[in-house]
Amino acid sequence: MDRLNAKEIVLPLIPLREFVAFPNVIVPILVGRDKSVGALKAALEQYGGHVFLAAQKNQVTETPLPEEMYETGTIAKIEKSAEQSNGSFRIVIQGLKRGRINEYVDSREYHLVRLDILEERQEPGKDLLELARNVIALFEEYINLKRVRLPGILTRLKPSQLSDATDIIISIITLPLKIKQSLLEETDAYARGVRVYNILKKEVLQLRSQRDIEPKLKREEGQETDYEEYRKKIAAAQLPDYVKARADEELERLAAMPPFSAEGTVSRYYLDWLLSVPWKKYRKENKDIRKAAQILDEDHYGLRKVKERILDYLAVRLLVKKAEGEILCFVGPPGVGKSSLSKSIARALDRKFVRVSLGGVKDEAEIRGHRRTYIGSYPGQIVKGLKKAGSMNPVFLLDEIDKLNSDFRGDPASALLEALDPEQNAEFSDHYLDLELDLSQVFFITTANFAENIPPALLDRMEVIELPGYTEREKLEIAKNFLLKKQAEKNGFAAGQIRIADDVLLGIINEYTREAGVRNLEREIAVIMRKTARGIIESGKKEKEREYPVIDRQRLLKYLGLPKFSSQKIFQNNEIGVAIGLAWTSAGGDILVVEARMLKGKGELILTGRLGEVMKESSSAAFSYTKLKLFELELDTEELKHYDIHLHIPEGAVPKEGPSAGVTLAVSLLSLLTGIPVRADYAMTGEITLRGKILPVGGIKEKVIAAHRYGIKNILIPSENEKDFYEDIPEELKADIRVHPVDTMDELLDIVLEHPIKIQNIRSKVIRPLQEASLQ
Repeated sequence: MDRLNAKEIVLPLIPLREFVAFPNVIVPILVGRDKSVGALKAALEQYGGHVFLAAQKNQVTETPLPEEMYETGTIAKIEKSAEQSNGSFRIVIQGLKRGRINEYVDSREYHLVRLDILEERQEPGKDLLELARNVIALFEEYINLKRVRLPGILTRLKPSQLSDATDIIISIITLPLKIKQSLLEETDAYARGVRVYNILKKEVLQLRSQRDIEPKLKREEGQETDYEEYRKKIAAAQLPDYVKARADEELERLAAMPPFSAEGTVSRYYLDWLLSVPWKKYRKENKDIRKAAQILDEDHYGLRKVKERILDYLAVRLLVKKAEGEILCFVGPPGVGKSSLSKSIARALDRKFVRVSLGGVKDEAEIRGHRRTYIGSYPGQIVKGLKKAGSMNPVFLLDEIDKLNSDFRGDPASALLEALDPEQNAEFSDHYLDLELDLSQVFFITTANFAENIPPALLDRMEVIELPGYTEREKLEIAKNFLLKKQAEKNGFAAGQIRIADDVLLGIINEYTREAGVRNLEREIAVIMRKTARGIIESGKKEKEREYPVIDRQRLLKYLGLPKFSSQKIFQNNEIGVAIGLAWTSAGGDILVVEARMLKGKGELILTGRLGEVMKESSSAAFSYTKLKLFELELDTEELKHYDIHLHIPEGAVPKEGPSAGVTLAVSLLSLLTGIPVRADYAMTGEITLRGKILPVGGIKEKVIAAHRYGIKNILIPSENEKDFYEDIPEELKADIRVHPVDTMDELLDIVLEHPIKIQNIRSKVIRPLQEASLQ
């Protein structure tokens, strides 16, 4: 700004409390008072971002008058300005020149002042260069004694620029405000330099004295110094050579620090962490396969594939002396036992168990730690977990890995790559420790609801094991053998005192829960236990006289209320334009009822029911296939241009996604446009192509369980999924459900429609009459 070259200028004034701004210094300031905000806005809008900063004499005054302000201050440039949610502003300023208030021009909305720009005075014959060198050398010793980290500060201090160097130093060292203000008012560079030199010399002498006196005091009191305490701990810790070298180096730094300094606390904290990591400690694991199998069976019902995988791992450990750590990923809906299975694996292997939740983690430092240059830095969750386990070979659960996030603080998924890569994790580096850790013997287990949400690079490094939802029979067995005993003990009952009949348990499973796992089932059983406990206590009977009831249907309704769920979604009659699909959600399997209707319009396809992007694309593909099929049947589709087709999937609050509803959508559309009803006792799943091919989909077991829950006896699946049905589906479900493998839509339509799609079975070769039927 050209006006800064003049001797006198006019600028807005921002009063400062407990702070003195200096030229050549960049500092952040919070501006919140009304007049200060007004001055800030005026400076940005009218004065090119220039403002005058001066300290007020009384620090508690909210609105200082002119006579309550120091006259000498600093002309500054506003480099950054950001408004906060409360109306205040956070700004960054660059000090430029000294200035003195000559006159207050206006003080209504903000203080506007006329300033004299103060120029530096330098008396001839003074050796400014030598003084600058001495000041900078003393300042370097000062920050070393205080162990203050100021990256790049010494490079900014030039011996040839004494005035700039003293301003920067004054802004850093701790001094009373009046002394700083007097140094700001001193325009003689040499005189100011001498004062700063004397201040630094006094501070350095005090810091040297503090550094030297603490060991003497401790020896006189018969206490060990921190240095001696840590030296003994390091010697006894049996650290790897490279870790011991780092610990010794940090200990020497600690010895040179003043007692009770902030940097000394940081150094002690770092040494404590170095000593707490179990660098060479490995827990001896169980290698008895029969015992491991017994423990897994005690803790969990079913899960055959998972248990076999763990036993396979144990067998390899018996044959290979130093096998690599395992990295498994359990994928399945909530409540199927992913986390509890991880605990059972730790118990079966006789290893320590550590769990870290990754849900919502956005900061890379949560995994790898903060670098020590940051205030309040600490190690990441990997190091914390090893400290908690007390060994370098725990079972380490990384829960909800599919819910990782990333933002400006980094990508935690990238940080996990090194930990979960068997080729790299023997040299994992935590930013805080800044040392390599060997994670090769850690048994990592991750969990997720959907494998698709796991970053591909991470997924590639893990062995995925799917934990599907439980069948009705499996839930019943889990409730009888595990949940009843667990909740009985939690609520003060002995095993077997509270009995719940099988048909009542099935009622809870089908009418009070709707889930793939057993989490809500356990909650409902817990409610029954609590209600029973209350009833027994309220009876007033002594312990020997108490009667423990059998929970029947009547008591179930009393304790849990009316049923929450009903299986009456399925239509009893065959209908036109209504088809039943099978879905796989985060909560397990479910059914989708697809409804299609025609309305006056412009030939558009209307989709409702909170459909995801992939499902919308499947709807478009199904619509295009339907048009091609009608053209193949030589039906007149010209009238379709005057009607909209509305596809709706009820329960709009539930999001729906995936391509597996493609065949259901196509069947619903074809039924609507041909007038042929869809069989109500059939459900289907499969992805459709424009040529009418049916492609394989996932979640077959969950979908079959859902069909069984709703009493559906016939399901249509892609032929390529037939192996999944016979391999994964329990025998009791196979006996109740008939599966129809299909490769094409023609095969599927012949089965699921009430009549084959032939000209004689279609109401008309013109679509319009069907519109009238669909609106009745």
